[in-house]
Amino acid sequence: MAQTTKYNMVKEKITDWITSGKVQPGEKIYSENELGKMFGVSRHTIRQALGDLVHEGWLYREQGAGTFVSHQQIPSTQMALSQSQLPLKKTKNIGVITTYISDYIFPSIIKGIESYLTDHGYSLTFACTDNDIKKEKQCLQTMLNRNIDGLIIEPTKTNVFNPNMKFYLELEQNKIPYLMINQFYPQLSPPHLVVDDEYGGFISTEHLIKLGHKKIIGLFKSDDLQGINRMKGFIQAYKAYSIPFFPEMLINYSTENQVKFPMERLAETFKTDNRPTAIICYNDQLAIQVIQYLRSLHLSIPDDISIIGYDDSFLAEASEVKLTSVSHPKMDMGLDAAKWIVNAVEEKGTLPLSYVYKPNLVLRNSTGPYPKTL
Repeated sequence: MAQTTKYNMVKEKITDWITSGKVQPGEKIYSENELGKMFGVSRHTIRQALGDLVHEGWLYREQGAGTFVSHQQIPSTQMALSQSQLPLKKTKNIGVITTYISDYIFPSIIKGIESYLTDHGYSLTFACTDNDIKKEKQCLQTMLNRNIDGLIIEPTKTNVFNPNMKFYLELEQNKIPYLMINQFYPQLSPPHLVVDDEYGGFISTEHLIKLGHKKIIGLFKSDDLQGINRMKGFIQAYKAYSIPFFPEMLINYSTENQVKFPMERLAETFKTDNRPTAIICYNDQLAIQVIQYLRSLHLSIPDDISIIGYDDSFLAEASEVKLTSVSHPKMDMGLDAAKWIVNAVEEKGTLPLSYVYKPNLVLRNSTGPYPKTL
């Protein structure tokens, strides 16, 4: 009980700083160590409290820089308040739902959205689903209760049936424009901004094939269309270069088993005589895990084995091995999404229903020629 009291005390105090104006939007707050000393609690308690405040939209994190106050006016914890309980709306409000909000490439996408919308007098309400269908339902319900004027959303698990379609149809019936980013639900044929992930999968595999690699393993997430399309490009490259393809070359995983399963399956392949000479990963996060595993085997990258990530995130240059990775527009996607939703809300004319970004391969030192020693 004492732990809960301390945890809530930290949250309430930081929230009070924000609502009272002691810390302003965009301003960095104290570090975890400083907050721990200030409140006399453990770093674990501070980390829990900050994590909740990020999830609720009060704060946002920037990798390597710290934790900052969000520009939004009303956090996600208050989205379900009835309209009578809310202050009079002076500006139009745009909802933003992403699968994650404070990690990986999402801060860059959100920064692009936020910078444009706040410059144009819009308030924002953030929420994230953790790529969970039930949480997506909650987010959509609270956004509708908030009476948003428009919605930018990264949908959840687009390669499986989603029972939340009625909420999107309700948005359409209420003439609330919405735009999907990174992926989309094919059943709805919604406006969307996406990367050509099939092409990204193709050019990464083609790069390795041209370097002489034939034993290439692909690790792809299978419950969203991004992973499926990247896998399609991987397979198409094998077909285009008439290289024999074997099922063992594919390792598929889902959101629920993404922590251990792909690495366990990869480890199995290194116990056979048919070991890969190159690996293509669903994203940079997974690629970093693979690099750590390869180091445990005392394999040199790229002399013994090559590896490619996806999204060209900050992680691509975060380790000693600089990661070759497929690009992602990130900030541009956020800006374009914000421009689209403003045009739709203000009815400034007919808008294209979709835009597909063509990625390129950012070459670094994690890929090299087929090992001559093999």
